[in-house]
Amino acid sequence: MMQLTSPNDARLVRNTALTVLALVALRLVAAAFTPLTFDEAYYWMWSKHLAGGYYDHPPMVAVVIRLGTFVAGDTELGVRLVSILLALPMSFAVYRSAGILFGGAEVAATATLLLNVTLMAAVGTLIVTPDAPLLVASSGVLFCLAKVLQTGRGPWWLAVGAAVGAALLSKYTALLFGPAILIWLISVAKLRRWLLSPWPYLGGLVALAIFSPVILWNADHQWVSFIKQIGRARIEDFRVAFIGELLPTQIAFATPLVWILGAMGLYSLCTGKAGALAARALINATFWTIVAYFIWHSLHARVEANWFAPVYPAFSIAAAVAADLTPWQARARRTADFCRRWALPVGIVMFVLLIVQADTGALTFYRRDATVRSVGVGWPKLASEIEAVRRRVGAACVLAPDYGTTAWLAFYLPQGSCVEQQSQRIRWVNMPEPDPALLRGKLLYVDEARAGGQPYLQAAFARVEQVAELKRMRGPLAIETYAILLLEGAKGEVLDRSPPPELQ
Repeated sequence: MMQLTSPNDARLVRNTALTVLALVALRLVAAAFTPLTFDEAYYWMWSKHLAGGYYDHPPMVAVVIRLGTFVAGDTELGVRLVSILLALPMSFAVYRSAGILFGGAEVAATATLLLNVTLMAAVGTLIVTPDAPLLVASSGVLFCLAKVLQTGRGPWWLAVGAAVGAALLSKYTALLFGPAILIWLISVAKLRRWLLSPWPYLGGLVALAIFSPVILWNADHQWVSFIKQIGRARIEDFRVAFIGELLPTQIAFATPLVWILGAMGLYSLCTGKAGALAARALINATFWTIVAYFIWHSLHARVEANWFAPVYPAFSIAAAVAADLTPWQARARRTADFCRRWALPVGIVMFVLLIVQADTGALTFYRRDATVRSVGVGWPKLASEIEAVRRRVGAACVLAPDYGTTAWLAFYLPQGSCVEQQSQRIRWVNMPEPDPALLRGKLLYVDEARAGGQPYLQAAFARVEQVAELKRMRGPLAIETYAILLLEGAKGEVLDRSPPPELQ
């Protein structure tokens, strides 16, 4: 067991805790001033109608947002509050895991700080997606497995099951913890006894019980969420170009210096240069099992950078092993020392620059970048202009063709406004249908301006008239141009209730 044996260790723990608190405070400030992404607004709508599951994901992200808005209201900060604060238990879990597995306050503190300065943790807890609670739950899984190793006590497997269950409520990717744990037990001789013990299987039942609301929701909805997400693992055609995207995106999300340390640490753990076999095997199993799946997935489809969130607790510990424990030769030692010294300031600067760029676009002189469409910069002003048009023409409800636009409209229009996505009704199956009377009168349709208009609307309504054209701006840059259409005289059902493609 790791113990604080000197005043220096106590000082190190205190400084680490203060640094983590400062980083959390920085994220809270950024959260208050950064408009929501369209996914965050979408999950915010989920949070208003909590359920056992949703079309895209399990419900944990909706619960996290609901708790935050209960405290801070339906604001950007409220949506993100609890997600950002979850960095505190995440940090505790990684600190304790590193200390148990590799001993000493120094490696534990380094692992904690390195995780917190990655963009995966900094932006991943600021921008609330299912990967945020998954990252935290993954840290809990690693901690509980470390306690199994440290204590040899069976009841810790129940805690492992609870942590895996929380991860499963966050994202289906957590299913990969099953094979990762099995590989760990098989690969270490002294741990194989657990395969004949009831405790790991009881832990599995705990995870299943926690996950059961998602199973029941899917059973009530033709298994649509399972089909949608788990079906992604099926390869129908090979497109190896996506593999080339994995490395550069992870270097960016880890930040370059932490990534170098992590790569060095994984090499050290694989070659036995530091740590006991069981500790090395645990980090390797939890990291490489999930990475192997995503490499497989990239053979046929794009792997988004944030999907790697569950490997980052193990990766940060590997980076700390490289920084503090591995006996490197001179050149490698200088590299590790340099990366360790500068990882924190470089990570903070990268985070601040990313937020400034996302909010203003100033760093690229207002040209387009990767953040420009997903972050809702310009939506507060755009929504007020859309509301003015709606009042002027007397429309009772606002429609949009996609879930992102629908969610932004719902968040930034006046509270209680009737906002609906015309299609993909499976996304809103947990929410009450709008009053039919609101759909019988004038409707406002908000969509990106397109050459040739929206001919499908002409077939569905007696009157389709463009009443405004509005731009979403970030500084002088027009991000998108929206056609605002007045619809009257629906010739049939306004809302398209066709089944989703997974059920057709």
